[in-house]
Parts: sequence; C-alpha cells; structure tokens
Amino acid sequence: MKRGAGGCQALFLDMPAIPTPFSPRARLFLIFGAALVGLMAAAPAAEAQAKTRAASADPALIALLRDGDLNALDAACVNAVRRSDGPLLSQLQQRLLTIHPAPQPLVVVLANAHSLLSCQAPDGALQVLARVGPAPGAERTQWLVLQWRAAQAGLHHQLAADALLRLAAGNLGQLALLELPVGERQDGTPINRPALDLLAGHLESLGQWQRAAEVLVSSAQPGAATAARLAKAVALSGALPALEQDRLLELALEQAASSGSWGLVAEILDQQLALAGSTPEQVARATERRLRLSSRIDDAYGEWMLQRRDPAALSRQGDLERQLRSPRAPGGHAAAAQSPDPQP
Repeated sequence: MKRGAGGCQALFLDMPAIPTPFSPRARLFLIFGAALVGLMAAAPAAEAQAKTRAASADPALIALLRDGDLNALDAACVNAVRRSDGPLLSQLQQRLLTIHPAPQPLVVVLANAHSLLSCQAPDGALQVLARVGPAPGAERTQWLVLQWRAAQAGLHHQLAADALLRLAAGNLGQLALLELPVGERQDGTPINRPALDLLAGHLESLGQWQRAAEVLVSSAQPGAATAARLAKAVALSGALPALEQDRLLELALEQAASSGSWGLVAEILDQQLALAGSTPEQVARATERRLRLSSRIDDAYGEWMLQRRDPAALSRQGDLERQLRSPRAPGGHAAAAQSPDPQP
C-alpha cells in the first residue's frame, strides 16, 4: 500500500502529543517509529485485499461464481483449500450460501451443505441444512449425519451430540454399529469411528461425564471395543459405588479376555488395582490375576511393578530386573540408532 505525503501527514497529526521532557530528536524518532509500526500492521490487510481484487478480476472465476453448478464450485473449493487460498475460499463460500435459495429438494440441500463442508464452512453448511426438516426415514438419517459432520467440524459439541442422539432414536446401542468419518488418510480413504464413541466424546467435552459413561455402558457388542468402553465408563463415573465399579470392570475383563486382547486385560486389571474404593479382597484378587497374566504374556515390567511392593519378593524382583531389557541392549530401541562397527 502506498501513502502519499498527505497520508503520512494525517498519520502524524493523529499521534498523541509527546511529553515535553523528550528532546526534539527523540520526539521525531518516536513519531517515525509509530508511523512505521502502523504501516507494517496495515500491510497484511492490504495484501489480502489485493488478492481478493485480483481474484475478482479473473474472468474464469467471474464465470464460475456466476454460472458454475455445485460440482464445479465443490471442485474449486477443494483446490482452494489445497492452495490455502483464503480470499478465494471466502468468495466460494458466499456463492454456495446463495446459489440455491430455499425452498429446494432435500437432495439439493444435502449437496449444497456437502460443498460448504468441502469449502471449510461448517457453519454455512448448518445454515443450509436448517432450511429443511425431513420426516423420519432414510432421508432424515442422511440429513442428521451431515448435520453431525458440520457440527463436528465447527466444534459445536452440543449440536453434534443432539444429532447423534436423534440418530439413535432411543436405542443408543445401535450407534456402536454406525461408523462415521472423522478424517482422511494420506491416500484419501476415510478414517471412521463408531458413533457411540463419538457421542461419548462430545458429552465429555461438554463436561457431562456421567452422561458419557451411561452412553458407553450401553454398548452391547461383544469384544474388545465394549471392554474398553466399560473401562472408560468406570473412569468417567467417579460417583459409582465400589461394587458397581467392580461389576463393570469384571464385565470388561470378560469381554477383553474372550477376544484375546491380553494387553487390554492388563490395563483393566491395573485400573482395578488403582481404584481407591476397592476392598482388600478385590485388591488381592486383581493382584493375583495380574501376576498370573504377566507371566502368561511375558510382561516382566508389569510383574516387576507389582512385585516391587512386596518386601518378601526381593529374589523375584532381582530376576525381573535382569529380564528388563536395556534400551541399548541387543534388540533395544536405542540399539538401532547406533552406527555399525567399522570394518577392520
């Protein structure tokens, strides 16, 4: 941005008066320093405005914004995101908000909202989705999933949780079977997570830990996933009685063991040992099982962590300490970083 003499003069006139103790040279230095700071602060805004004007003058962009359909605008959004072109994204977002004013068929509304998500405008997608309210059925499911995606992208945890609760339709357990996209891998394939875990995550973000635990406990699918959910539910529900905590952890252990997830079994047993409300009988039972599991899965470290508390097990502690591999021993993680011995 250029400033003429008049612009600089106006900037100087706007400066507050310099206290009289300063010398004339110091006052002049302060005035010019403040002017330079003002010019530097204005430079980024001026550069963004210049980019916007340049993009607006592009005939191809003018034609796209005037005549382009959703597919063309969506492709332009993807390219603008890849190039981190903020001014172009802003123009595309504004066009997508007005390209199909209400009322429109649901298929058009969904496509429009999807394009706004591609254009990194989740709040705009929510605005477009709010133009319709589908009746229960397959179309409403599509609408709710897209509403959740927009709320998730915009970090609107309450709205995202509400969308998932409406998807559950009173049966939280079925959310464990619904996989929703949360990102993409480098090859473009989606990364999915069960909606049940996502709902619990939103509730946890809202500080509703007890409600999140209730959601996790509703998991009914056998296997390691349910075991992990039950264990997390116990961790979230600090107000649960000790007997109820133990019951849920026993269920989690059963699910983890039945799926052969011995690492998860070890974690749950450690959690059981760490519970402040555990009775001596529960602690002894968990300790005995944890020691038995450690020997089964060759978990010398886990066994050592337990045995070091027992003064009567000093001999076994020494054996376990010798088994614990040094990071620089053969096979240790630091050994690979060492340079090979030079050849004679």
